[in-house]
Amino acid sequence: MNNLAAYVLAGGKSTRMGTDKAFLPWGTGTLLEHALSLAGAVATHVSILGDAGKFARFGPVIGDLYPSRGPLGGIHAALVSSTSQWNLLIAVDLPFLRPQFLDYLTTRARESGAAVIVPRAGGGFQPLCAVYQREFARIAEQSLAEGKNKIDPLFGQVKTRIIDEVELVRDGFSPEMFRNLNTPEDLEHARRVSIRPERSE
Repeated sequence: MNNLAAYVLAGGKSTRMGTDKAFLPWGTGTLLEHALSLAGAVATHVSILGDAGKFARFGPVIGDLYPSRGPLGGIHAALVSSTSQWNLLIAVDLPFLRPQFLDYLTTRARESGAAVIVPRAGGGFQPLCAVYQREFARIAEQSLAEGKNKIDPLFGQVKTRIIDEVELVRDGFSPEMFRNLNTPEDLEHARRVSIRPERSE
């Protein structure tokens, strides 16, 4: 897609995992390298949201303007720094995402013209696998300035295109791709699943 930038949110504390998720082995590299590869499949410009001291050797890094405020701080930092109209954001701990889905998501963004294009699956929004227009930065900044860190309530303040679970399944995507990794048990389960042969279509 023209005028698309992508960002990998890698700045989480990884408290329950006990070690930095970004550097966990995945495939032939790490979760961070896997996420950067996914993002690079659909966008020419890919940046990391996190600490430059940890991540600078992997690519451009953008730090939070509102530190320690969770993912909303990362989204805000990305959009404030962006020169692209459309901005794909994915979390580093979503290893089951596929380039085909990210291409689908960004295409829906272009078609809708909404400020936010976000899947809703597994009982809730997936704001860490979504496309944001730069205008969402204003809403994010206002929320952060008020001490509010939650993302989902902000979707009601802008034009938001929701891709629900029924639509995802209809178009050939499993809601399981949003399964993230929070604990060592999650990681072990994900590794077992990832080595199973994929069902041919």
